[in-house]
Amino acid sequence: QVQLVESGGGLVQAGASLRLSCVVSGRTFLWYFMGWFRQAPGKEREFVAGINSGGGGTYYGDSVKGRFTISRDNAKNTVYLQMNSLKPEDTALYYCGATMRYNEYADRRAYDDWGQGTQVTVSS
Repeated sequence: QVQLVESGGGLVQAGASLRLSCVVSGRTFLWYFMGWFRQAPGKEREFVAGINSGGGGTYYGDSVKGRFTISRDNAKNTVYLQMNSLKPEDTALYYCGATMRYNEYADRRAYDDWGQGTQVTVSS
């Protein structure tokens, strides 16, 4: 089991940028594929972005491709989500998760460990 702590959310205007961070502790960070998901009120938790253990493979949900970038610093046990050109529809609670089920990275059910989430609100 790992512990995850997200930070970096906030209230911004459309078109602005934010960078989310997720610090992981408890087990070897390198073992895990890391994902960012988001959940808006009344909606299911959806896949936003994922990155493999070495950082060479990144994956994105269709709605964020070209605007968001996921990265990780294995020396700092941290995964980041750089969010540019934010839109009001990006408003949600953003969670990071860790999984060793590498082939199921876009499925929220593959993740056993989650952070508490960080709120992102984008005004129009």
